Amino acid sequence: MCTSIVEITAAEGMARRDEGWFPLAQAVVTYDHARHAPLGDVIALDFLNPALGPSARAGVELTLDSAIALRDALERAIAAAEFEEAEVRGKGALAA
Repeated sequence: MCTSIVEITAAEGMARRDEGWFPLAQAVVTYDHARHAPLGDVIALDFLNPALGPSARAGVELTLDSAIALRDALERAIAAAEFEEAEVRGKGALAA
């Protein structure tokens, strides 16, 4: 059964494919059947640039536990980066 869980957001950055790096335009997060990983349902992350055609895509399929661990790691890294940015820019960041 398809879950119809889809989140799409604008993304700015770069991703790699066989032909090299390409600029990102979107990130798509879904929870659905794995297409490539030998797993059941997965969190799939697709980073893409539709203007460059279907090959401008970098995809990842993660178990739910791996996706949760990635989310936690992202939250820690983002918090540290925000603190670092505030310190560098002299905004007087407070430690969490």
